[in-house]
Amino acid sequence: MKRRQFLLFIIALSVSLFIAGCQNDERGPEDVFQDYVELWNQSEFTAMYPFLTDSAKEMVSEEEFVSRYEKIYADLEVTDLQVAFEPPEEVDVEGEEVSFPFTVSMNTIAGPVHFEQVARLIKVEDEEETNWFVDWHPGYIFAGMESGDRVGLRIEKAPRGEIFDRHGNGLAINGEVYEVGLVPEKMEGQEDRIIHDLAEKLGLSVEDIEKKLSASWVQPHFFVPIKRVPKTNQALIDEVLEIPGVQVNTTEARVYPLAEAGAHLIGYVDEVTAEDLEKNEGYRAGDVIGKRGLEQLLEERLRGESGATIYIEKPDGATIPIAEKQAVPGEDIRLTIDSEMQRLLFAKFAGKGGTAVAIHPQTGETLALVSSPSFDPNEYMFMTAAARQKLADEPNDPLLNRFVYPHTPGSVIKPLVAAIGLETGTIDPEHTRDIQGDQWQKDDSWGGYKITRVTDPGRPVNLQDALVLSDNIFFAQTALELGADRFISGLKRFGFAEKIPFTYPLESSQISNSGELDDEILLADSGYGQGEVQMNIVHLASAFTIFVNDGSMIQPILLQEEAKGQFWKEKVVSPENTGIIAESLRKVVANPNGTGRLADIPGLSLAGKTGTAELAKAAQGEQGEENGWFVAYDIDDKDVLVVMMMEGVEQEGSSAVVRAVRDFFAEIR
Repeated sequence: MKRRQFLLFIIALSVSLFIAGCQNDERGPEDVFQDYVELWNQSEFTAMYPFLTDSAKEMVSEEEFVSRYEKIYADLEVTDLQVAFEPPEEVDVEGEEVSFPFTVSMNTIAGPVHFEQVARLIKVEDEEETNWFVDWHPGYIFAGMESGDRVGLRIEKAPRGEIFDRHGNGLAINGEVYEVGLVPEKMEGQEDRIIHDLAEKLGLSVEDIEKKLSASWVQPHFFVPIKRVPKTNQALIDEVLEIPGVQVNTTEARVYPLAEAGAHLIGYVDEVTAEDLEKNEGYRAGDVIGKRGLEQLLEERLRGESGATIYIEKPDGATIPIAEKQAVPGEDIRLTIDSEMQRLLFAKFAGKGGTAVAIHPQTGETLALVSSPSFDPNEYMFMTAAARQKLADEPNDPLLNRFVYPHTPGSVIKPLVAAIGLETGTIDPEHTRDIQGDQWQKDDSWGGYKITRVTDPGRPVNLQDALVLSDNIFFAQTALELGADRFISGLKRFGFAEKIPFTYPLESSQISNSGELDDEILLADSGYGQGEVQMNIVHLASAFTIFVNDGSMIQPILLQEEAKGQFWKEKVVSPENTGIIAESLRKVVANPNGTGRLADIPGLSLAGKTGTAELAKAAQGEQGEENGWFVAYDIDDKDVLVVMMMEGVEQEGSSAVVRAVRDFFAEIR
C-alpha cells in the first residue's frame, strides 16, 4: 500500500510540474513523453489527459478519454500492459514538432496484442515558457484505429464436454429444450388473462412473467422468453400453445437423459451467479457452471475455454481483426456406469428413500450408483427460486444425496465381524454358542439393557447358523470376546475411519462417534452393526468383494480412464476364511430358513447378507425407524455385486429390499 501511495505521489508531482511549465532547456519532449508512458503503464488515464494537445482535446473530452480506455481495457480483460519507449540520445528540438516510435503490448481475453506506433509531440510556446504536448489520436488505443471507429468483442462459447456411460450413452449432453415465450403485440386486449393462464401452466407467478415483459429491451413485436421446458414434456407444450400470444422456440441447453435416476450422481449446470464470478476465474455473465454431482466435480475438465475475437469496426461496418483466440471444447468423459442398470436400480425404490450401488467386484467398475427419492435436473435447471425451495422443503428430502453419507449398517456388517473373528482365532467355525432364548445381556451391570435376536432356533448355533439366521447375540458376544482393540483394529483393516479412494467424494465410515469403543454395550452393539458404527454404501460394496477376490478388497472406480482390477486393501482376510464365510452367504439365500430366502429363484445363484438397522426409538422394546439392507452377488457369474439400503421398512424388515435386489438381478440376466 505504501509503495503504491509513493508511486501515485510521484505521478501527481510529475503532472503538476508539467502543468506548471517546468519544461525548460533541460527538459525535452522525450522527457514529457516518458512521463506520459509511465502513466499509461499504470493505467492512470486521468493523469494522462493534461498531456494532450488542444486539438486532441477537441477530438475527445477528458471524460470520454478516461472512460473509453477504462472500458476497453476492462471489457477486453487487459493484463500485463507494457508501453515501451526508448528515448533517443539526441533530439532535434528546433522544429515545432517531434516524433517518437513506441510499442504497446498486452494480454487480452483474445490472446496477446502487440503493435508499433509513432507519437507526435507539438511544441507550444508563450512569453514565459515552452511546453510539449502529445498529439493523441485513436491509433494509440489500437493500431489502425481512427476517429469514428469502435472496438468490438465477439465471444465464442466453448461447447461443454459431455458425460457418457460405459456404452457411449449420454448422461449429460448438449441438446435442445423448448423455450416458451410471449409476443406482446399478439396479446393486446387479453394481457391479464394470458399472463395468468401461462403462469398457472408453467408454475410461475404472474409477477415473474410481468417482470420479463417489462424489461427495457422488450418491443411489441419481440419474442420474450419466459421459461425453458424439457423436450420430454410435450404435453405441457401442447397446452401452452393453445394460449394466444404464446410462441415456442428451441434453444441449446444441457440435457440429462437419465432424469431422476442419475440426478445425484451427474448433477446439473446453472447460470453463474455473482458469487460464482467472484470465486472462479475465467467465467463471464451468462456462462454456466456445474452445481452438483459430477458436473461440479469435473467442472475444470468439462467447461472448455471460450474463444474471443477483438476487432476494430469501421463506420461502414467493415472490420479489422486485432486478436483472435479459438474456443477450446470441454473434455468428454466416459464413466463406468451402465445407464440401463442405473435406471433399473433406481426404479426399484418406487419413490421410497434409500441408496444403492452396483459394482463389478473383480474390476471395481461402478455400474450404478443411485439415491432415492430424487429430482429431475432437466426441470430443476429452469425452476424458480420459490419452486426450488418448495422441493427442498419436502419431507422425503429429494435433494439429499444419500450415497455420499455413511449409514447404520445393521446385520450386513456381520460377515466382516465374522472375518475378523476367524482371522484372530476368536471364532472357530465349528464351535457353537449355546444361547438360550431371544434376549441376552452379559451380566447385571447392563441394567435393563438386553440384546434381542430375531430367531431362536432352540439349539446351539455355530458361525454358519449365526450368518444364515442373522443372530445378533452371537455377534455381540463375538465383539466382546474380541475386545475393543482387536475389534477396532479389524475394522480399520477394512478401511474404516479412512478416506474412501473414489472419484466422487464420499464420507468415511466410522467405528463410533469418538473412534473408540470404551463401553461394553457399545462394543457389543457394534458387533451386529448397531451402536454408533456407520458405513458408506460404496465402502460396504468394496468390503464384500473379499468373498470374490480371495480376501482382497477391490478399489471402486467411476471413470473409464481409471485402472481396473486394483485393490484398495490386499489380503485383508485369508482365502480359507473368506471361503468359509462365502459358503454361509450362499446359504443365507438358499437355506429355507435364511433371512435372504426370498432371493432364491430359478436361474440365479445369489449369495449375500440381509440387514435391518434400527435408527431411533423412544425406549427399548418399542418400534423405531428401520432401514433395510441387502448385499448380493451371483456366485456363478461374479460380474455384479449390489448393495441396497431402503428407508422406512418397519413393517417388512429387509424383505422389501431382498425382493428389489432379486428382481434387479433377474432383469439384468
